[in-house]
Amino acid sequence: MTKIIITGSKGRMGQALAACAAHHSDLQIVGLIDQGDDLRSVLDRGEVVIDFSLHSASPGIAALCAAHRKALVVGTTGHSDLEKSQITGCQARIPVVLSSNFSTGINTLFWLTRKAAEILGAGFDLEIVEMHHRLKRDAPSGTARTLAEILAEVRQQQLGQVLRHGRAGIVGERPAEEIGLHSVRGGDVVGDHTVIFAGAGERVELTHKASTRETFAEGALRAAVWAVKQPPGLYDMQHVLGLK
Repeated sequence: MTKIIITGSKGRMGQALAACAAHHSDLQIVGLIDQGDDLRSVLDRGEVVIDFSLHSASPGIAALCAAHRKALVVGTTGHSDLEKSQITGCQARIPVVLSSNFSTGINTLFWLTRKAAEILGAGFDLEIVEMHHRLKRDAPSGTARTLAEILAEVRQQQLGQVLRHGRAGIVGERPAEEIGLHSVRGGDVVGDHTVIFAGAGERVELTHKASTRETFAEGALRAAVWAVKQPPGLYDMQHVLGLK
């Protein structure tokens, strides 16, 4: 029985996690924490914390988990570089699974994106388009950012130097090294991501569309069960799925 604490329990993902966990006899939710609640009051009950709170809350949650030696799964996105470094800094004391998306399908897209970039080479222009519901607070999505990081890594580029968010006006010809990233918001879209490899005379598109948050919740629960069995370190969903 894996004993789980959820932070951000009143949010859309928090509620999805609790609902999915109820269908697993080997999982037990022992704490539901949201804004105004004290995580310390329930930490001793659990083995692992799944964080889907706010980007600004994640570093404090990570620090408490490290102090109490509890595994941590972080699904919150929108972290600043400082916030992310504060979270990853806990890896020496506890296992931390940090992922922008816990869907099995999306993590397959990550793997396919890397392979396609390696195979197609520098002769293809790279563009990423993501769409989410109108209530999403951060842009681009953490998943889209991960896709851009994968593309930049394969091409041995510094992402900050080649990333382009949208275009307007007389922008001139598209530089070959550029990675375009475009965010669309509207309706109740759970999450759509497309990676475009546009070459001369041909185009390859890799697309994942999520229609329910249960796919993310099931993946995060799977990561939580996996994390409690790991030594301290920094992991992502690719590790959980055995893709690296």
